[in-house]
Amino acid sequence: MSISIQNLTKVYGQQKALDNVSLEINKGEIVGLLGPNGAGKSTMMKIITCFIPPTEGVVKVCGEDIFDNPMGVRSKIGYLPEHNPLYLDMYVREFLQFIAGVHKLGKNSKERTEMMIEMTGLTKEVNKKIGALSKGYRQRVGIAQAMIHDPEVLILDEPTSGLDPNQLVEIRDLIKNAGKNKTVLLSTHIMQEVEAVCGRTIIINNGIVVADDDTKHLSAGQSLESLFRKITNNI
Repeated sequence: MSISIQNLTKVYGQQKALDNVSLEINKGEIVGLLGPNGAGKSTMMKIITCFIPPTEGVVKVCGEDIFDNPMGVRSKIGYLPEHNPLYLDMYVREFLQFIAGVHKLGKNSKERTEMMIEMTGLTKEVNKKIGALSKGYRQRVGIAQAMIHDPEVLILDEPTSGLDPNQLVEIRDLIKNAGKNKTVLLSTHIMQEVEAVCGRTIIINNGIVVADDDTKHLSAGQSLESLFRKITNNI
C-alpha cells in the first residue's frame, strides 16, 4: 500500500477543510484527485507530505506514519506544490544539482541530475536561468526536482495549471511515463485532466470524498464533467 488514509480531518478555525476522509492508494496507480477550488485537495496533499498536521486521523506512506517518522515519509515522496517554488536566479542544471545535494545523493548526484534533464525534456533549456523559462518548462523543472531522488510516490498539485495546449500534452505524457514505476496522486479541477492521465478518480467536495472509482467506470455513458456536476450539486 503506497498511501493509507484513515478518518482524516483537518479543521481551520470553524471550517472543516477535510471531514473524516478514508482512502487507500495502491502501488503503481495514477490517481486523480478531482474537485473545485477549496474542496480540500491541497490540504490533503500537504498533510500527506508532512507540511501541515491533521486535526485527526492516521496517514501512512509506504508503511511510514507521518507522525512517527516524518523524515522517512518525506524520503519516499516527490512533491510538486501548486505554486511551484523555484530559485529563479539559478540555472536549470545548477538547481537540480542543488536539490540532489539536499537529498544527499552523493556520487549519484550528477547521474540523477542528467537523467532528470533528459527525462523531462530540459536538455535545450539547461543553460538558462529558471526565471527565463516558460511556465511549461518551469513545471518540467518542478517535476524533475520532485523525481530526482527516485521516490516511490509522486504528489503533484495542479501540475498542468496555466499551461497552453501543447504544454498540456507534454506534461501529461511526462506524468504517464513517470507513473509506469511510481504511484502518482495528482490534483486538478479539470475533468479532461483525469480522463487523459488517471486510471482512478477520487472526487472530493467540501472536504468529503463523494466518489472513488475507476475513471472509465465513473465516466461510462456520460462525461466525467457532467458526473462531477451531478454529484457536487447533490451535496
